[in-house]
Amino acid sequence: MAYWTVRDAAREWGISERLVQQLCSDARIDGARRFGRSWAIPEGAPKPEDPRRARRASGQPDDAAPVPELVPMPLLNTAFAPGGCLACVESIEDDDVRTVALAECHYFSGKADLAAGEAEPYLSSEDPALRLSACWIYGFASLTLGDIPSARRALAGVRDALEAADDTVPPQHRAVAAFMASGAAVLLHLPVPEAARELPALVPLLPRGLRLFALYLQAHHAYLQGDYGRCVGLVDAAFSVRGETYPIVDVYLHLVAVMGHMGLRQTEQAQRHLLAAWDLARPDDLIEPFGEHHGLLGGMLEAVIKPAWPDDFRRIIDITYRFSAGWRRIHNPATGEDVADNLTTTEFAACMLAARGWTNQEIAEHMGVSANTVKSFVSSALRKLGIRRRQDLGRFMLS
Repeated sequence: MAYWTVRDAAREWGISERLVQQLCSDARIDGARRFGRSWAIPEGAPKPEDPRRARRASGQPDDAAPVPELVPMPLLNTAFAPGGCLACVESIEDDDVRTVALAECHYFSGKADLAAGEAEPYLSSEDPALRLSACWIYGFASLTLGDIPSARRALAGVRDALEAADDTVPPQHRAVAAFMASGAAVLLHLPVPEAARELPALVPLLPRGLRLFALYLQAHHAYLQGDYGRCVGLVDAAFSVRGETYPIVDVYLHLVAVMGHMGLRQTEQAQRHLLAAWDLARPDDLIEPFGEHHGLLGGMLEAVIKPAWPDDFRRIIDITYRFSAGWRRIHNPATGEDVADNLTTTEFAACMLAARGWTNQEIAEHMGVSANTVKSFVSSALRKLGIRRRQDLGRFMLS
């Protein structure tokens, strides 16, 4: 018997390769046989009928229809061994899903220009998973590239998906829409949309990798509320249930744990989490998250990464400047806040700690510099910000 490949069947039936694979997995194509990671489909096989049409014809309600899986951010959602990121991407058979996963890989490794170019064609995709992924990747990549109008348009696509997820949408799909919208808001330190606030109740409906990243988002939100203990507790809970290693998600979890422990002044625990994140990130060059979180890590990058990995530290700081510049151009107007945009990264790190009540000596011991150097950093920042007292630093810092 002659067989089609998944690609052949997708072309013949006018559907995506991903849907063909799902139909095979659901045993809805007679004679389909699995070969390794792919499928062989009898040549000339008819396109499976939409089961909802059959139910309508027989008078059965549509609520019995199976809910198709919706999995945006395929790489974020995938477990793989550190160092296997590109191999993981290359193993994806569906061309479109593989391209989106490659865009993720490039974004998380600090290559915003490549990520934006790969994601852009999918901004208007009819496949909601591809479209949501593209909006998120292209939005944050454009922010890093300084293209704020494009960042706004792409991230608006995420909010539009949430607004369209009414009560007629399957709960699993509402969970994904809430996840994506909540993620965009939390990462930009913006108010979480009302419709996304049900995310904690919907987390169990998410695919496993996204479920873990949702715990990161909840931990980050707890940090922004000043609830550092809950922030750390959510990270501990995530690691206790995760099972396999999801390197990208795990890096974000470790970094938000650094934030929480620094808020609690637990520098040793914070350092352990930072080094754990660094060990996971280095094999695949997943350096972007460190630049995104720099201002929230309380000088930990200066204390730990800069002395041992100076070249990587310089790359992180380059990402920090570009990401933070775009971040502020969206965050500040939307919130009315004045997060500082004219400080060096070292001045900002020192002032974050000073705003929390750390003394110059405490900051100096943490960052590995002299107390006079810290005094110089803080004095320079006060002049640039046009203020006189350390107590006024808080409104120019991140939460």
